[in-house]
Amino acid sequence: MNRIAILTRDCGGVNAAIRAVVRTAAASGLLVDGVLRGYEGLIRGDFVPLDRRSVSNIIGLGGTILKTARSETFTTDEGQQAALASMRARGIDGLVVIGGNGSLSGARVLASKYGFPVVGIPATIDNDVPGVESAIGADTAVNVALDAVDKIRDTATSLERIFVVEVMGRKCGWIAMQVALSGGCEEVLLPEKDVPIDALCEEIVAGRARGKASWIIVVAEGRSTASGVASAITAATGLETRIAVLGHVQRGGRPTAVDRILAARLGHAAVEALADGRTGGCVHLRNGRVEFLPFGTAGEVKITDIESDYHLLKVLS
Repeated sequence: MNRIAILTRDCGGVNAAIRAVVRTAAASGLLVDGVLRGYEGLIRGDFVPLDRRSVSNIIGLGGTILKTARSETFTTDEGQQAALASMRARGIDGLVVIGGNGSLSGARVLASKYGFPVVGIPATIDNDVPGVESAIGADTAVNVALDAVDKIRDTATSLERIFVVEVMGRKCGWIAMQVALSGGCEEVLLPEKDVPIDALCEEIVAGRARGKASWIIVVAEGRSTASGVASAITAATGLETRIAVLGHVQRGGRPTAVDRILAARLGHAAVEALADGRTGGCVHLRNGRVEFLPFGTAGEVKITDIESDYHLLKVLS
């Protein structure tokens, strides 16, 4: 193996992973190309050479220096073959894919369908890759959202209001659960759990009768909208309710130390895996040790047992 390429999505810690891949490869005498704008760039042959200096001072940057884009073309046979042709023309012998379920699904196609050497690094704020305990970017996203919730609590307490805070999570409520528990919130609405709005409103009315003056309710975007939940609460209780939709702010921000260290370890391990001839899977941490996980379930969403955390939230709220 002489030359490898890196393809990414975006979230906190991805740049730290790029840095780790490039510098590990350089230490092993491998050349590295970055792929601009994801699979779309792979199809078009948009490569940029990367060396140790190229990745200086990026460890603390959010997003991805390689940019990213979705690619419908890559889902077709023609797009996949064009991507392979681009890599072969460039002399690329292996590919590191840093991203979530969508990106890793593409990596699985290249490895299983075409036999191209690919190693994945899980990076997604939703932390929903099956078999992976912690994805790069998840800790940063939770801390960004938690910072917002802490600020909202100041206003909610001062004005004695109910706030509904909407966080990202279309199919997985991991961010919402972590933010609600760490933020001392009163309720969390998740795609994985059916909490009737009527029951929530009854809790609010009972709490108000006991003298409770404010609430913060976290809702995952895949469960409902903040505006919809707020309207239902106001209609049922007559209490003033405000909303805060955090949106894509959760995808940005300076990565936490947790994500930077995870990125360093997984970026290093991905290059070592390619050099050792391991392919068709991703590197991840399990019980503090780097392991290699086959792509078998790439594209699926991890089912998380949230019942114990939800019970704890309700006991402490």
